[in-house]
Amino acid sequence: MTTAQATLVYEFGTTTIHRNLSSSRLIEVAIQKGEGVLASNGALNVDTGERTGRSPNDKFLEDTPAIHDSIGWGNVNRPITPDHFAALETKAVAYLSEKDELFRFDGFAGADPAYRLKVSVTTEEAWHCLFAKTLFINADEAALRNFEPDWQIINACNLQLDDYAAYGLNSPIAVIQSLEQRKVIIIGTRYAGEIKKSIFYAMNYDLPEMSVFPMHCSANVDENDEANVALFFGLSGTGKTTLSADPNRPLIGDDEHGWSDTGVFNIEGGCYAKCIKLSREGEPQIWDAIRFGSVLENVILDPDSRVPDYDDGSKTENTRVTYPVSYIPGAKIPSIGAHPKNVIFLAADAFGVLPPVSRLSREQAMYYFINGYTSKLAGTEAGVTEPQPNFSPCFGGPFLPRPPMVYAEWLARRVEEHDAVVWLLNTGWTGGPYGVGERFKLQYTRAFVTAILDGTLRNAHYQNDPVFGLRVPDHVAGVPDEVLLPRNTWADSDAYDAKAKQLAELFRANDAKYDITDAVREAGPKG
Repeated sequence: MTTAQATLVYEFGTTTIHRNLSSSRLIEVAIQKGEGVLASNGALNVDTGERTGRSPNDKFLEDTPAIHDSIGWGNVNRPITPDHFAALETKAVAYLSEKDELFRFDGFAGADPAYRLKVSVTTEEAWHCLFAKTLFINADEAALRNFEPDWQIINACNLQLDDYAAYGLNSPIAVIQSLEQRKVIIIGTRYAGEIKKSIFYAMNYDLPEMSVFPMHCSANVDENDEANVALFFGLSGTGKTTLSADPNRPLIGDDEHGWSDTGVFNIEGGCYAKCIKLSREGEPQIWDAIRFGSVLENVILDPDSRVPDYDDGSKTENTRVTYPVSYIPGAKIPSIGAHPKNVIFLAADAFGVLPPVSRLSREQAMYYFINGYTSKLAGTEAGVTEPQPNFSPCFGGPFLPRPPMVYAEWLARRVEEHDAVVWLLNTGWTGGPYGVGERFKLQYTRAFVTAILDGTLRNAHYQNDPVFGLRVPDHVAGVPDEVLLPRNTWADSDAYDAKAKQLAELFRANDAKYDITDAVREAGPKG
């Protein structure tokens, strides 16, 4: 490790610290304090205020000599000076020290004991502590007796920074992280996803030094074959949680994993799922997981019955629910699996031109991983109100402190070592771009996944997409053949050609950012 071990938990004067309260007690306190209300299904429903998604423009990394040369600095990894970090830390601690009571969660990130890190989260609102308890891995009493955290988070969500410019910030909101001190300070935002992603960011820095490939993906395993593990890579809203929640495949985890020399493991102990347009018919496992002990964010409730209206996106399209992974029937506990047989990249293509399913060569896998194409979906970040084409390296650019090629090389190494097959699955639009075409039916997407995981597509006959050079199957059970080549679904073929050419050019402009081999670059679009 190049980072220093954090041996002291923050102290807040005479403030009462409620440590590791039960879920029931945290819910009771949150309701008493007016932080949320119980929905009819028993979940605690909260309003996160102005920010209903992550605030990437307000995240900063302490720039110190110990870590400077290992960071991929740029729009994602913005530096903050040690002096400004220390001043904001002092301000947050002083603010929290004035509170009558605070709430602290101590637990773990990393289901595999060989690679887990100890995490301490201190919050001013009870529901944020419940969020941490629900999302991370809970420690037993023995582990808590002499608990010294590897990572500490303090969340001063209601602190107002009127003088934010003096600290080099872009707004009154600050999410600042120190990889050397192993600390995270959150100021001015009540969106709980900042807690979750700051620890994933930390693991993305720490795990490669432990010979583990950190991944922004979900994972599940065949209930009758523990060797049949699958990974689903993709940014928020592309279907990682939905597609990995399969009644015939126990869930390992829905969002963040490590791939070690012995297999994969979940970094978290819970799931953080989008619930806009959620239905029992479409996603029964997620629907049934929303109950007492889970947390709903920004879901509109009927004022009288408190029944959630998952179709109502008036507050945000990024409505969320957090629940323990154990709430998914048959989930794999502990959340550890074998080496994956299949690796699936999910891209919600708003252009409507990518094939719905294609098998990738080794070079194509490297190419599409390093480019990480998808569309930012409404509500997943502040200011995003409709899908926008987006390239996010390794399908997790906002969470990668190291240069993207570090993670791309890990992918190539692991896939080659364990003979995994890599697929590209478009969960976006067909028949035209966003606003003209329609989103792929979930039943079609599930049919593609079934054919991948049961081995059907390994021996299928393939045809080449002329623009992207991707190998597309001639037939997939349960899906009309004409859907497989996107040009066939457009009413105006000339319009398709123009849009496909536009996306191909965007790929080429993006891949120019990376120092990749000629073979990998040539595996990209042909148009």
